Amino acid sequence: MSHPAPPAVQVDGLTVTRGKRTVLHGLTLDIPRGSISGLLGPSGCGKTTLLRSIVGTQIVESGTVTVLGEPAGSAGLRRRVGYVTQAPSIYADISVRENVAYYAALYGRDRDDIESALTAVGLREYADQLGNQLSSGQQTRASLACALVGKPELLVMDEPTVGLDPVLRVELWKQFRDLAAAGTTLLVSSHVMDEADHCDRLLLMREGNLLAQLSPDELRERTDEQNLETAFLTLITMEESA
Repeated sequence: MSHPAPPAVQVDGLTVTRGKRTVLHGLTLDIPRGSISGLLGPSGCGKTTLLRSIVGTQIVESGTVTVLGEPAGSAGLRRRVGYVTQAPSIYADISVRENVAYYAALYGRDRDDIESALTAVGLREYADQLGNQLSSGQQTRASLACALVGKPELLVMDEPTVGLDPVLRVELWKQFRDLAAAGTTLLVSSHVMDEADHCDRLLLMREGNLLAQLSPDELRERTDEQNLETAFLTLITMEESA
C-alpha cells in the first residue's frame, strides 16, 4: 500500500520574537504538496515573518520548520525553493531579460526557460528595459520571473499581486494554478480576501496567531457566510467569543 507524500512544509511550535515583542506565537501548520496555500491576514499580523521562517532567513526562538524533508534554510534547499519578497529583487542596471538569464544560469536553465518565465508574467515586450525603468508592478513581475525560471519545487511569494491591474492578477493566478497542477507547491501571502478563492487551502492569521487551516468552502461552512472577507471577520469574532 502506498503512503501519502509528507507535506511540503511542516511547522511545529514556531515562536519568533523581536526585542520584547513576540511576533509569532507557537504556530503549528502544514502545507500539502502540489497545492496553492493562501496565507491571509491583515498587515502586521506576522505573515512575512512566517514566510521568512519557511525559507530560512528568519531567526526563530523555538519550534521547528521542515521544508521538503529538510530543516528550513538547509543548503540543499537553495535550488528547490523560490522566494519572491515584497521588495523587488532585481538588478536595476541590467535588463529584465538579463536579470532572468542570471537566475537561469544559477539553476542551469536554458533560453527557452527564460522566455517562458517572461511570458508567464507578461513581460516579453519589456524584456529589454532596465530594471530601474520599470514601474513598481513591473518590478514585482520581473522578480517573479526570476523565481519561476528556476522551476522550484516550492514557490513562496509575499503579496505578489499588490499593485497589479485586475487583468494581470487573473492571468498570474491562472499561472499559479498551472504550476500547482504540474506538481509545484505554492505558498502565497495576501491581505486581500478576494484572492482566497484561488487557493486550495487557507492559513488565516491575526496578531501572530494562526486562527485556522481550512479550504475556502470549509471557511464558508464554519461561519455560514458566503463572502470570504465577511467569513474571515466572523471567524475572528467567533474566536474572540470562545
